[in-house]
Amino acid sequence: MTRLLIIDDHAVVRQGLVQALKDNGFASIETAASLAEARSKVAAFNPEAIIVDLNLPDGSGLEIVQWVRKHSAKIAIIILSLNDPAQFIKVARSSGANAYLSKSQSMQEIISSVTFALSNPGSFTSALTSDQHRDFDLTPREIEVLHLLAEGASNSDISGQLYVSISTVKTHISSVMRKLQCTNRTAAAKIARDNGFLL
Repeated sequence: MTRLLIIDDHAVVRQGLVQALKDNGFASIETAASLAEARSKVAAFNPEAIIVDLNLPDGSGLEIVQWVRKHSAKIAIIILSLNDPAQFIKVARSSGANAYLSKSQSMQEIISSVTFALSNPGSFTSALTSDQHRDFDLTPREIEVLHLLAEGASNSDISGQLYVSISTVKTHISSVMRKLQCTNRTAAAKIARDNGFLL
């Protein structure tokens, strides 16, 4: 029996996925609504598959993807998000996810992606295109920093949340500014929203 963890901050999304997955033979399903809760559930539940949203109340779902990947190459990880696929397919792949799906895709496509990733651990799939916008080539970590910048986090807040030094935070911020071709945090957040990095 496959153990599956759903990480999404919207109760209606979690409930819908749980019901659909149970209808398709998945019985051992847990849910989490935040990064903190997800970390606890991963440790306690030891899932074989994870479906995760990018936008969580306490950070980016990419953090969970990278954290899980450090510990296991076998867990099937599906990113299910409303974010623009043009910017996120490459980031999803490089962070270690097995698939990037839109919440507008059918439940059957989501279930098929989970099943495929479980039997093909090194795979990456996406039915979405990635050629609509400029490619800023941000790394998963830079997107996490951008997410926190947009919420108004200070350098020390970011340092504490991502467990990196202040100088590393400054390096990431300057890299984000260079890649987005802007000079301040407000402009960076606006460009990120305009190009689908943030909702």
